[in-house]
Amino acid sequence: MIKIVLIDDEPKAIKSLEWEITNFCKDVEVMATFTKPKEAISYLQHHDPDCVFLDVEMPEMDGFQLLNHFKKRNFCVVFVTAYNQYAIKAIKENAMDYLLKPIDSDDLVFTMEKLKADKKNGRTYDALEERLRSHTTKRIAIPVEGKLIFLNTEDIVYCESDGNYCKIHLADKKPLFISKKLKEVKSLLPEDDFFRVHNSYVINLKRVSEYLKKDGYVVLDNQKEIPVSRNKKSAFLDKI
Repeated sequence: MIKIVLIDDEPKAIKSLEWEITNFCKDVEVMATFTKPKEAISYLQHHDPDCVFLDVEMPEMDGFQLLNHFKKRNFCVVFVTAYNQYAIKAIKENAMDYLLKPIDSDDLVFTMEKLKADKKNGRTYDALEERLRSHTTKRIAIPVEGKLIFLNTEDIVYCESDGNYCKIHLADKKPLFISKKLKEVKSLLPEDDFFRVHNSYVINLKRVSEYLKKDGYVVLDNQKEIPVSRNKKSAFLDKI
């Protein structure tokens, strides 16, 4: 039996999702439903559902802010929203899945089957979290011309700012030019592996071959020299 909690500020949305679950999903128990995030947080601190179906857009507190109240979650998350621009962030938040309103019953059943398979195979939440974290730190989704391009982060050598655009330099591939600022791209990358050494550059720390202290440059494994800002030097050396 999969135990779930539903959180959405719209009562009609909760009733609709609960109806879908009751009519299309076997061996699933809806433990509780909430329209107020604070009440949901209190409940989750004392109960152990297998999964939380969480709306993103809520006036009191959005779904991502709600998750910030849990340093270590004992439940996985399925984000439910009417706005597909949250897809990238949902991936970064280690979501088990992402469902777009109005929810398609086939998509819902598929998600439930994944949850059941994890539970049947004896995967604890920690194991699931680690699997998801491993996945998200190896790949990122980059929006390009109305589609998502998935990149292995180890293939990214460095990212270069070009005003409101960014050029992602890849190993053994042509650079990828996208309409996002460097800051936005940096937010998608795993913090342990990437560092902004300069206003114009984010580098893959695993690709660093040398650091020229006198000149204030790093040399990457493709022989590219990248400047390190003075105010970034100390933090860079701590990271490396």
